[in-house]
Amino acid sequence: MVDRRSGVPAFRQVAADLREKITAGQYAPGEQLPSERELVDAYGVSRPTVREAVNMLRSEGLVTSEHGRGVFVRPPASIQRIGRSRLSREARERNRGAFLADAAARGFTPSTSVKIRFEQADARAAAHLAIDEGTEVTVRDRVMRADGLVVQLAVSRLPRQFTRGTAIEEVDTGSGGAYARLEEAGHTLGSFVEHVGARMPTPDEASLLQLADGVPVITVTRVAYGTDGTPLEMNDMVLAADRYELSYEWPAD
Repeated sequence: MVDRRSGVPAFRQVAADLREKITAGQYAPGEQLPSERELVDAYGVSRPTVREAVNMLRSEGLVTSEHGRGVFVRPPASIQRIGRSRLSREARERNRGAFLADAAARGFTPSTSVKIRFEQADARAAAHLAIDEGTEVTVRDRVMRADGLVVQLAVSRLPRQFTRGTAIEEVDTGSGGAYARLEEAGHTLGSFVEHVGARMPTPDEASLLQLADGVPVITVTRVAYGTDGTPLEMNDMVLAADRYELSYEWPAD
């Protein structure tokens, strides 16, 4: 029952109690919450109050509603993105670079759809790639799925002077991916820099990633550099925040 004398709106009290039970594991990931009628009886509130409470939890990304079935606890992050090894040369040689490495670590089946296009670099791409604005770049636009569920959007841009005549301009880049093709062309990778952020998704992103209301996305912009410091690729990634865990490890030098 809610405390009518607390000054806290009833729907917030109901949401807080349900949130605590979800966090404590009383309602497990994927489990259905009690029905609206059951929640009304349990808390001694009206149906509109219960709906407001559930909407609050939905906006926080804790639950999802399925029409005709009910309200379910959303699963926690299921993909671990390990920053330490996923971009290593060893991983690429074993055809386990990046997303494939994530799949191997978590045991999901990966799939990717790719579109290739060419465009002129805008000011942002030009700055990251150290090229003149308007320079032609190769764009690899990818939708990545784990067990059929879209979990990541990734758009790579590379100066076309590095990709012309290579499989990077084809849908299937072959074993080891685009980075292996760059090195075969004489552009040895030396380092990577990642800029990580978070924001709410655009309507198109929310649709592609099938995000519930209130679920944010993680943004990662990675720039790959050659051993001489030349930027070779800028990769803009958008990850479903409720499906990812980003893990980093580095020595305490």
